Amino acid sequence: MQKQSANVCSTMGRSEELSEFQRGTVVGCYLCKKSVREISAMLNLPRSTVSAVILKWKRGGITTALPRSGRPHKLKEEDRQVLERVALEKCLPSIKALTAEFQSASGASVSSTTVRRELHEMGFRGRVSSYGKPKGVPKVAKKQVDVSRLDLRIGRVVTAQQLPDTDGLFVEQIDVGEAFPRTVVSELSQHIPVEQMQNRMVVLLCNERPVETRGIVNQAMLMCASSQDKLEILDPPNGAIPGDRVTFQGFPGEPDKELNPKQKVWEQVQPDLRTDGQCVATYKGAAFEVAGKGVCKAQTMSDCEIK
Repeated sequence: MQKQSANVCSTMGRSEELSEFQRGTVVGCYLCKKSVREISAMLNLPRSTVSAVILKWKRGGITTALPRSGRPHKLKEEDRQVLERVALEKCLPSIKALTAEFQSASGASVSSTTVRRELHEMGFRGRVSSYGKPKGVPKVAKKQVDVSRLDLRIGRVVTAQQLPDTDGLFVEQIDVGEAFPRTVVSELSQHIPVEQMQNRMVVLLCNERPVETRGIVNQAMLMCASSQDKLEILDPPNGAIPGDRVTFQGFPGEPDKELNPKQKVWEQVQPDLRTDGQCVATYKGAAFEVAGKGVCKAQTMSDCEIK
């Protein structure tokens, strides 16, 4: 097939339209993992022509030439190759700007209407600025979704009481090293006596968006080991004080100022929050750690989710 294709293509003049067989041969070679350079040399075709055929096939799954208006091309084949290169390599705001760039590169004098028609016949559609991307401009990476985006801090329960007319809710005032304690509503009263909450050290998620619960604005969330029938508040290490950051080895990012509910950061991170076999709180195996002071743990619950 290679020898036959080369013989067929070697008889074609550079300014002639490719036949359906030749276009199919280009795509066939591409599907056989041949590079543009290899296909160009094998079939004796300009690289830009090979690239245009492959591009058209990628975009629309076709190899046929698009219908023409009946009028002959105003551009020579070499000028069309220059136009294609300019369209792919430049990120220009309008057809007028692209025409000016093309005229400068080729020396041809044509109107914007001609350039637009030629581009359409090559398979280019949509906005000019989307034809190609400027070289050397890095993509803006999305912010990684991992535990470092959570603002986890050590807190101390200043006061705790059961919320009136509820079965399971406590309302706590918790010091997290700020000017005023944060108000936190927690569904804990069925698991922990209120007297055990007083002056207790805890781990808090501090950058959730405040929400109203039973008329009270909830400003943080207590971190607990949890199973279907049991719940334990995570204990910070000895020596930890309100406001200490909880960090994770291997996840050095900074927390969001406030978690955007639309990005569902908590929902993506929470499934990987678990206690390990020694009851140590972890994220993907990295411990909840307070620098220089130790790790956070549950009292007895191992291999449980944290929420």
